[in-house]
Amino acid sequence: MSGCSPFKMRLVHLDLKGAPPRVCYLSEIFPLFRALGANGLLIEYEDMFPYEGHLRLLRAKHAYSPSEIKEILHQATLNELEVIPLVQTFGHMEFVLKHEALAHLREVALFPNTLNPHKAESLALVGAMIDQVMALHPGARWLHIGCDEVYYLGEGEDSRQWLQQEPNTRAELCLSYMEAVASHVQAQHPTTTPLVWDDMLRDIPEDQLSASRVPQLVEPVLWDYGADLDVHSKALLMEKYRKSGFSWLWAASAFKGATGASQALTPIEHHLRNHMQWLQVAGSVPADTLQGIVLTGWQRYDHFSVLCELLPVGIPSLAVCLQVLLHGGFAENVKARVENFLGTSSLEATDFRSERAGSFPGSDILNLVTQVSLHLCSSVDALLERDRYVTGWFSPYHRRRKFIHPVMIQHIQPQAHSLLARWSVLVGELEAALQRVFYPDAVEEWLEENVRPSLRRLQALLQDLGEAAGPRPDSSQDP
Repeated sequence: MSGCSPFKMRLVHLDLKGAPPRVCYLSEIFPLFRALGANGLLIEYEDMFPYEGHLRLLRAKHAYSPSEIKEILHQATLNELEVIPLVQTFGHMEFVLKHEALAHLREVALFPNTLNPHKAESLALVGAMIDQVMALHPGARWLHIGCDEVYYLGEGEDSRQWLQQEPNTRAELCLSYMEAVASHVQAQHPTTTPLVWDDMLRDIPEDQLSASRVPQLVEPVLWDYGADLDVHSKALLMEKYRKSGFSWLWAASAFKGATGASQALTPIEHHLRNHMQWLQVAGSVPADTLQGIVLTGWQRYDHFSVLCELLPVGIPSLAVCLQVLLHGGFAENVKARVENFLGTSSLEATDFRSERAGSFPGSDILNLVTQVSLHLCSSVDALLERDRYVTGWFSPYHRRRKFIHPVMIQHIQPQAHSLLARWSVLVGELEAALQRVFYPDAVEEWLEENVRPSLRRLQALLQDLGEAAGPRPDSSQDP
């Protein structure tokens, strides 16, 4: 059954705008991607690309060096994974337009999402970004130029004036800019075809798409991450795109990062259903329609949002999704194959908190993150909000006044100490595991968001207990 997937290309998306993995981890995980059925990577570098010259300010603190990019590409080649770089060129430009030196290129002065499409300098900037990325990806057959979620397009001052002239429309503005960026790619990198996310094209009528040059220049990537994706309307949309003149289409599903901006654990069932729906879509359109599918794994919803599921946490979901695409479903034998690849005896989320988490690269992180996500906050809540001694004899009222019945200290303190000690050991293990895979800023951010608030609550309780246990001038007085 393998090898007959309706998706010739199966790309794993690496979203590097949050918690970008160290190169050593990528070299460990690429063989697993290949074994599971991937044959390509869509690498969204964002601020991890080593931009040079006047673009150097775009680099993140831990941006990859040019030699690290070459090493990533070398490891991809060894594992027969074709690399498609992604450069945002229109919307999701926060990592560029947040910089004061480039803020004058915003569509709307207040918001750093969207680039002003009217300024020649905007196109020059994007062209320079593309050229630098392509210089490190010689021979790339495709380049993804983004263009999704171009919020506030048409709301800038230049756009308002342009839209007042007949017959200009917002759709025309979008198409003409896409055409300009794609034309730059065609002129400078003639063997490379641009890909674009399709959401800005969805509502544009077929005749308007046909009248533009966009269908001759780009291949759209239709994205839908829902578990209840509407198969029929997706097939109709594909038909519209084909009739408009697009020769090839791509699909995009999600294996993680699509069910909540602060999601810590990946709900495999949701992503499994999303891929089953995409298989139905592929089965309902002509065979020569789809070039491939991108399995997206978002790491932030945008440049300013919190981290969602870390890559190692999403690996079991990725394994399920790739195998579903390869075998056309998730029968028991496919499930057994996935468990075998991961070295786990169970795909139940609750089992990832034990030695059953698996033996794949990063499975230690999955195991520890699962324990933290399922039990840290709830165990602290149980003590602080449901323990009868704490709620009855050391309430916020008591704590503010450092007032407690001495016998209650013996009931509360050992429990709090023991809980804090247990979690501190586990968090120490998790921090060490994260440091091996991620850079210090990502480790710090994940712990700050998901661990430290609970530990601080325990430490504060113990500190208040210590102060309440100290000598009081007249403890008979009403607090």
